[in-house]
Amino acid sequence: RCTVDDRVTRVAWLNRSTILYAGNDKWSIDNRVVILSNTKTQYSIKIHNVDVYDEGPYTCSVQTDNHPKTSRVHLIVQVPPQIVNISSDVTVNEGSSVTLMCLAFGRPEPTVTWRHLSGKGQGFVSEDEYLEITGITREQSGEYECSAVNDVAVPDVRKVKVTVNYPPYISNAKNTGASVGQKGILQCEASAMPVAEFQWFKEDTRLANGLEGVRIESKGRLSTLTFFNVSEKDYGNYTCVATNKLGNTNASIILYG
Repeated sequence: RCTVDDRVTRVAWLNRSTILYAGNDKWSIDNRVVILSNTKTQYSIKIHNVDVYDEGPYTCSVQTDNHPKTSRVHLIVQVPPQIVNISSDVTVNEGSSVTLMCLAFGRPEPTVTWRHLSGKGQGFVSEDEYLEITGITREQSGEYECSAVNDVAVPDVRKVKVTVNYPPYISNAKNTGASVGQKGILQCEASAMPVAEFQWFKEDTRLANGLEGVRIESKGRLSTLTFFNVSEKDYGNYTCVATNKLGNTNASIILYG
């Protein structure tokens, strides 16, 4: 808006040095810019669908008694934060280095932060567009959330999933007792990523499912070896082997009477 009085003889609006309107005559070819009022008290223009490129100085120029006068107004265009580029989900081996990227746009420039959404609470890990993790551990796997914040609108939030592969590690394998004629169960639990595959051995012989009254069941982290009718010859030392593409590990488990 530009307030004028009846001494004004000529009026014009300029954007930087470009004339938008002179009186009622439109000089700008931009159809978003229209004259709103040209009266004895007010000379106003309207810009529809404002863009960041519209930001800058606008000048109301008036002529009074052959003395030109100008009044300037600066248009500030605010833009909600928007994440325009973010890393894809990633799978890496334990000990590797990982860099996550989150690029955001907005006016004012948004603040970008990364945080790890882990079971141990949600900790900020980086106040920057780039998050670098050197020597990543299995505990650092999971979802990482990037948020871009300015005061114009609600934050823009996106997530990246980081999967950390590591070799098997047998976390639970206990010796077990069972009476002759009873049911006996040996259990072997292994943590691994990707999930481990299990094999069972007695001495050097690999056990197969369904042979000699035994059943092998492996689901997720746990493998069980079940004897439906324990006999004397079943007693002894068994080996559970857990394997994935990064390596293998084994544990010795005794079935005793």
